[in-house]
Amino acid sequence: MTRRQRRATLISLAVAGLSLATLLVLFALRSGVDYFYTPSRVAAREVGPGVSFRLGGLVAQGSVQRGQGTAVMFAVTDTKATIPVVYEGILPELFREGQGIITVGRLEADGRFRATTVLAKHDENYMPPEVAKALKEQGVWQGDAKAPPSTSVNAGTRQK
Repeated sequence: MTRRQRRATLISLAVAGLSLATLLVLFALRSGVDYFYTPSRVAAREVGPGVSFRLGGLVAQGSVQRGQGTAVMFAVTDTKATIPVVYEGILPELFREGQGIITVGRLEADGRFRATTVLAKHDENYMPPEVAKALKEQGVWQGDAKAPPSTSVNAGTRQK
């Protein structure tokens, strides 16, 4: 083999290796992504049973039912559709009816959402951005006319 052929072979192997590595990374990241859906989109069957995703909206008034132990059933609504949620665990301290939340979990075959994580707002002015955006798009945003303020943590101090 000439020097030129060896160099071309080495470059071809390097490109093939990088391509394979890129495909493996993309495949691994794809399985870790949870997409965000509103109750209306779930009701429209944009997502099927068994797929992990984030469901966001408001906790429906009068829907919270506590079971034995840490079992809780409630409903998440965007005022157009309501999805029942089942959760086994300790709810965030600020969880309540009318609250903007995001839950992570899977839709069951019977239409209930089995949550593995429940996230609630962390101060009076905060609503998860995905929920606020979805509510604004549907014309049911209950906040003021401007975008909802969010908070960020910077070097251990809270800024508003």
